[in-house]
Amino acid sequence: MVKDKEHINLAFVGHVDHGKSTLVGHVLVNAGVISEKQLVGGEDKFRFVVDTSKEEQMKGVTIDLAHQKFSTKKYDYTIVDCPGHRDFVKNMITGASQADAGVLVVAADDGIMPQTKEHVYLSKTLGISQLVVAINKIDLVDYSEDTFNQLKDEVSALIKTVAFNPDEVAFVPVSAFEGDNITEVSENTPWYDGVTFVEALDNLSAPEKPTDLPLRIPIQDVYSINGVGTVPVGRVETGVMKKGENVVFEPSGASGEVRSIEMHHEQYEVAEPGDNIGFNVRGVGKNDIRRGDVAGHTDSAPTVVKEFKAHVAVLNHPGVITAGYTPVFHCHTSQVACTFAELVAKYDPATGQPTGEKPDFLKTGDSALVKIRPTKPMCVENVSEIPQMGRFAIRDMGQTVAAGVCVEITEKR
Repeated sequence: MVKDKEHINLAFVGHVDHGKSTLVGHVLVNAGVISEKQLVGGEDKFRFVVDTSKEEQMKGVTIDLAHQKFSTKKYDYTIVDCPGHRDFVKNMITGASQADAGVLVVAADDGIMPQTKEHVYLSKTLGISQLVVAINKIDLVDYSEDTFNQLKDEVSALIKTVAFNPDEVAFVPVSAFEGDNITEVSENTPWYDGVTFVEALDNLSAPEKPTDLPLRIPIQDVYSINGVGTVPVGRVETGVMKKGENVVFEPSGASGEVRSIEMHHEQYEVAEPGDNIGFNVRGVGKNDIRRGDVAGHTDSAPTVVKEFKAHVAVLNHPGVITAGYTPVFHCHTSQVACTFAELVAKYDPATGQPTGEKPDFLKTGDSALVKIRPTKPMCVENVSEIPQMGRFAIRDMGQTVAAGVCVEITEKR
């Protein structure tokens, strides 16, 4: 099977009620993925293209991730519509960590809100390096050029704090409901001479496939399939896996020869980064591996850490974080309780410069270098060597309290 176009995963992020789902819905309708006849009536008609569950329609907020596919002349896209409501940030992290680029949606009548800031910081921490900014609901401010320019300046200042270059980011005035500037230039914004929203997407760069890095496949699920046997399922993050090679799963330690690779119910000889695959390994049973394990070649096995140092940004913690704190770390597909063994140093979150050593505690807004000790075996890599495997989010009390990257490893012997 030949893959015709390059593929981009798009995460739609931004504050609750700023129109992310409506924009996604309108894009999908314009792309012909769904017809106008299929829309639920009323002013929420586009949003319910994505928000299909009864609970979401009744509450009017996106709860889980919706994955939708559409194509332009240039790319195939998978849209990850990320929830903006703060209770659902955990799901937003799952979406952003799968994404190659982000669409930040900011409502013209509302401006920058707390969730807008949190999603910008999270997107950068979790590896999104390209951004398109949709200034939405431009119809509600009478298509005002002044409002657009003011908000463009404010969002530019915000994204600059996390090292996005505003000069490389497209800012598009759109009305997700009315359809202005989504696929065609709108007569309502004669002052705007930039690209349409879909053109801005096509100007993004397709992600480079990190085929030269060691093989890493975080396991999402493990199935038993009649006639095949045990089939682990996961997304190839880095490296290349070929049929007949020997792989090892860490931290479980199970290993064997790759007998088959399957994708979309077709057999393949090779799997590359970005491929979601199921594969069978000779001699590995269903109880030998589990979600959170990572597959790699036996000669460059995934790293199991005894402890590691990490740069951590505290996003939203109701109290203070001290040494001994043990929340749950979400890293690739693993969820492991980890202890803050030592607070090494604090940093200025805006500049990254150190501001003090061995702080007594950390609070919301702080950025720090910390020593982390997992409570059970866990795979994580140095972000400078294998970035896809070095990022994590920290959850506690039903919310995301921090996010970070691994910068130094002490291997488990």
